[in-house]
Amino acid sequence: MKIAALYDIHGNLPALNAVLEELEEVQPDMIIIGGDIVSGPMPSKTLKRLSVLGNRARFIRGNGDREAVMAFDGKSIPYLSEKGLNKQRWVADQLMRFERDFLARLPEQAIVHTEGWGEILFCHATPTSDMEIFTPLTSKERLAAIFNHVDQQLVVCGHTHLQFKLQVGGVHILNAGSVGMPFADLPGAYWLLLYPGGYEFRRTTYDAEAAAKEVVAGGDPDAREFVKNYILQTLTVKKGMEILEMAAKNQGPQES
Repeated sequence: MKIAALYDIHGNLPALNAVLEELEEVQPDMIIIGGDIVSGPMPSKTLKRLSVLGNRARFIRGNGDREAVMAFDGKSIPYLSEKGLNKQRWVADQLMRFERDFLARLPEQAIVHTEGWGEILFCHATPTSDMEIFTPLTSKERLAAIFNHVDQQLVVCGHTHLQFKLQVGGVHILNAGSVGMPFADLPGAYWLLLYPGGYEFRRTTYDAEAAAKEVVAGGDPDAREFVKNYILQTLTVKKGMEILEMAAKNQGPQES
């Protein structure tokens, strides 16, 4: 059984299209859409593109999806900056009611039974939070607190937009990276392919200039900044780690 894990698309439709085109060759048995689907420049078109995947696709919710629903409903999101709140309000304004309802119904996790890996736990950030940040620099003690209660041999997550692998006791942890907003040393769409007993961190390239024009034409007021940081070039792994570690310190421990 082959599983493609596509996380943190963030409304980057050109990146998603490139990955889905590659999946026509890979032919996975299942596609996991790992949350933070719409919070970016082309939210509604991204959902529409994913809707044609049919029964092969399983979706889980990210914090960005939850926040877009909250913004749609006119609820406050006190932990977001003014810029972050304005972004989610713009995203919410692009969504139809049925798209809002789809996002609101998404589960926080998915457990998939496979040969080779046994049960795999797919979550957005950690098994108990859709926002908690950890990286390869996170202390062993904190990682143990996050993952020691997990029953599965393998946990697949995203949220931090950075591909990496860790092991905590008997639990293997794979971060799939980000399709739409990667922290990486080369531009592209980053995702994870799982197969019995193994995995591959994947990177799919696409036409950055054409993608930039498509994204800017979508009307997102932040489109040019998005294009600069995530399409024409990327924030490097080193820069991403700096941002994540600072965010983790400001975030503090998460309640389960």
